[in-house]
Amino acid sequence: MKYYIGADLGTSALKLLLCDEKKRIVRTVTKEYPVSYPRSGWSEQAPELWWNAFLIGLGELVDSICASDVAALAVAGQMHGLVVLDDKDEVIRPAILWNDGRTEKQTEYLNKTVGTDVLSEHTANIAFAGFTAPKLLWMRENEPENFKKIKKIMLPKDYITYRLTGAFVTDYSDASGMLLLDVKNKRWSDRMLDICKISEDMLPRLCESFKAVGTVRKEIAQMFGFSECVKVAAGAGDNAAAAVGMAAVGVGKCNISLGTSGTIFITDDKFSVDENNALHSFCHADGGYHLMGCILSAALCNKWFCDEILGEKDYASLQNDISQELLGENEVFFLPYLMGERSPINDTDATGLFIGMRPNTTQKEMLLAVLEGVAFAIRDNLEIAKKLGIRITESTVCGGGARSPLWMKILANVLNIKLLIPSVEEGPGYGGAILAAISSGEYGDIKDACADLLNIKETVIPDAVLSEKYENKYCKYKKIYPAVKELYKDLKGEEA
Repeated sequence: MKYYIGADLGTSALKLLLCDEKKRIVRTVTKEYPVSYPRSGWSEQAPELWWNAFLIGLGELVDSICASDVAALAVAGQMHGLVVLDDKDEVIRPAILWNDGRTEKQTEYLNKTVGTDVLSEHTANIAFAGFTAPKLLWMRENEPENFKKIKKIMLPKDYITYRLTGAFVTDYSDASGMLLLDVKNKRWSDRMLDICKISEDMLPRLCESFKAVGTVRKEIAQMFGFSECVKVAAGAGDNAAAAVGMAAVGVGKCNISLGTSGTIFITDDKFSVDENNALHSFCHADGGYHLMGCILSAALCNKWFCDEILGEKDYASLQNDISQELLGENEVFFLPYLMGERSPINDTDATGLFIGMRPNTTQKEMLLAVLEGVAFAIRDNLEIAKKLGIRITESTVCGGGARSPLWMKILANVLNIKLLIPSVEEGPGYGGAILAAISSGEYGDIKDACADLLNIKETVIPDAVLSEKYENKYCKYKKIYPAVKELYKDLKGEEA
């Protein structure tokens, strides 16, 4: 029996998954770690937390099998984070994460002074606060001594791969979100390197997600009882890996993820970009390309409202109390911009907002508004795809939000598409295990590996009457942000 390991390096936890040669999940292990918020809008983590969680979790994952049967592994993970090492391979500062909003000034410089047309020409994308390049500019301006120490720049998942193998590499899907990659031509952008004042030798070697980049270090193999020839694949950014785990490879597939953040992921074998760069144009883990819309707060909104406002962690019970008759009739609206917003509005000043409350407004109506607000934010991104002539009629869904029947019903009717809920909900980790299996030669290519991957346990079909109600409500929802956009800036100015 051969085994393959996939790891999902998330924002709040590392999830490890053990998969056998028949693509069956044998075991999963989750290890949590904290996020640091040193200032309002900032988000950081110590990479050593990831490595310690990985070692502990890996030991638990393989303690019930013959570890020498592990053939390969791959790490998927949170994108855009800035990890910097010095000439002694020591981490210089805590990693600045994907949802960190400190780079407003640098993002504005890139988009307005350098120009969105230049950025799009050289990277296929414009600057968003969470991307890696603005973080480098921030570090050069605010921590010049630390910036001078940089010898290696890497992404979160690649730090784990580096500690595992010694290989300083990244894959195209994850590199696409750095604003340093010429996405169309799959190479580092000389123009962006010059803008950020870094050299190419500071950046990892580029390769496809399913390619083996090395084997585990001898001491790691001995620690867990692995063979010294266990291969390690390049891995992928979490959304690309989730898409692989959901069999969203090839042309015309769609996957929606409702984790801490939310994404809509549309695959293609050809490069494309929308004229306003509202959607990200990235490389896919299957060797092709994809368009992706990303909202910074999805399941985070539900967690925040239930935990912090209602003081209740039994999310299912709270949702079960919401009457089905209230769907499409709720007068309360919620803008889900708790961490600012990325796609499609690109506004770090935006914050969460309730509107429509009256003296008889209930907590159920407010909770429903939170779930609806996230669905509407996903719809904002789907609208951009429609303008490109892309017609989506169905999508797979993964992430914690996919386990909520109420949320799936709302989402299907807000988007007016069929949603496919798979039996396996371990998107990024499962995708990592599939990439690992491909790297070891178990499959001919990624399409072959994903051919019989999905077992759909439920299909959520939109209801014509409810979809029409949500169409009317969405028309109202999309007027709210333009109406308060300038207010966000004014409020921030007063706080400063």
